[in-house]
Amino acid sequence: MAQTLRDLLIQRAARLQERPALTAPDWGTLSYGQLRNRVEGIALGLLAQAPPPALFVATGTAWDWAAEVAVAICGKVWDPGGQPLSPEVLGGSRFNDEAGRSPYHALEHTLREDTPFQEGLTQGQWLTRLRRWNDRQGWDHDTHITLPLARLGDPSLRAALWCVLYAGGHGILAPPSQHAGLPAWDPSPFQGLWTQPS
Repeated sequence: MAQTLRDLLIQRAARLQERPALTAPDWGTLSYGQLRNRVEGIALGLLAQAPPPALFVATGTAWDWAAEVAVAICGKVWDPGGQPLSPEVLGGSRFNDEAGRSPYHALEHTLREDTPFQEGLTQGQWLTRLRRWNDRQGWDHDTHITLPLARLGDPSLRAALWCVLYAGGHGILAPPSQHAGLPAWDPSPFQGLWTQPS
């Protein structure tokens, strides 16, 4: 069982390599192996720059989600009040920076369940919440959920994406033009994930 969010990403990619993980405009569909590569590419760029403890990005694209996972697997905190991520690590010149490879691998021995994830929430506590939520909902690797890309900054939508990753399911970030005929997205099942007792 995963002890950290880094473990979670590695385990999902190892077990579900070719299964679809994320579909987004401009990216198409990434498999779990491809999602891991994209997230770790951001992580290497971050760690090549000795990042501050709290980071954030809000481009309104799938890079925001990949960056949030990358920040977590680097042992940093995702915080809207944190330092904005440089565009250079989001597919730019610092993406997959070799100077970050050694610091990234060194983290394998220092990331723990009590590593902070968000304000007042550790990685272990977040994993416990995800496990409980997925147990109740019955999500697994056959789960597909379409989410509105325009609401990517909403905490409830971010929680839904974490639930998809935990389940090994397929998240689809759809622009408004692709939502015609679909039921409206209901954020209520995910809203309490950030605040429930661990």
